Amino acid sequence: MTEPMKLVVVGAGGRMGQTLVRLIHGGEGTVVHAAVERPGSPHLGKDIGEIAGLGPIGVTVTEDPLSAFLHADGVVDFTSPASSVEFAGLAAQARIVHVCGTTGCSVDDDAKIAAAARHARVVKSGNMSLGVNLLSVLVKQAARALEASGWDIEVLEMHHKHKVDAPSGTALLLGEAAAEGRGITLADHSVRVRDGHTGAREDGTIGFATLRGGSVIGEHSVVIAGEGEIVTLSHSAGDRTIFARGAIKAALWARDKKPGLYSMLDVLGLSQSN
Repeated sequence: MTEPMKLVVVGAGGRMGQTLVRLIHGGEGTVVHAAVERPGSPHLGKDIGEIAGLGPIGVTVTEDPLSAFLHADGVVDFTSPASSVEFAGLAAQARIVHVCGTTGCSVDDDAKIAAAARHARVVKSGNMSLGVNLLSVLVKQAARALEASGWDIEVLEMHHKHKVDAPSGTALLLGEAAAEGRGITLADHSVRVRDGHTGAREDGTIGFATLRGGSVIGEHSVVIAGEGEIVTLSHSAGDRTIFARGAIKAALWARDKKPGLYSMLDVLGLSQSN
């Protein structure tokens, strides 16, 4: 019988980290190997099970990822771009799986994580849920089928008021899917801000609208507007566990794969159909 996959949760004291701890501890085929928090965190030295509402599980929160990664099989990471770059390097040194759901990474951050994937099995995605990744496939197909000259694409997203990056990683994932469907680069065709006298909408652009407020986990819609008709593809996240479950699925999937940079489309077997 295969031994349970020993997973490290980084940012373990946060909302996403605690969700991951609960699911990994209670799941089949996984075990919480270590829990990492930033220096100065009030959670340091405490049992992560107690923090996550499970009761003691014998795993003390540490600020030392190097020791935490020792003898682990993988790390699950929903932290910050700078931290994720560091964790990618450490995962590469340890030759373990790195599942990265961190958003807001720069081009340079992404390049460093991709470099680490030469030695680690990295699964990186702006969204770990099955529904959103299926949505990205549908968006790509729709963008390809509906010509840019007659159909305009807008990506609308809303998240809770504490989210720090905009557009969200999911919005960008969907925008990239639309751009791929059109055979263009998102960087050269995206419109992030409209204010004042903007003039008419330019054909072939992909617009983004960002809303923030309350406790919204994630609402995303891709609106494809033509003359006299509108096609809307949307996803609503009602529970943070959908991302955690996807991340754990990704870790288990990547366990026996060769080093490389993978996406959730690879994990879900959608990469050939998108």
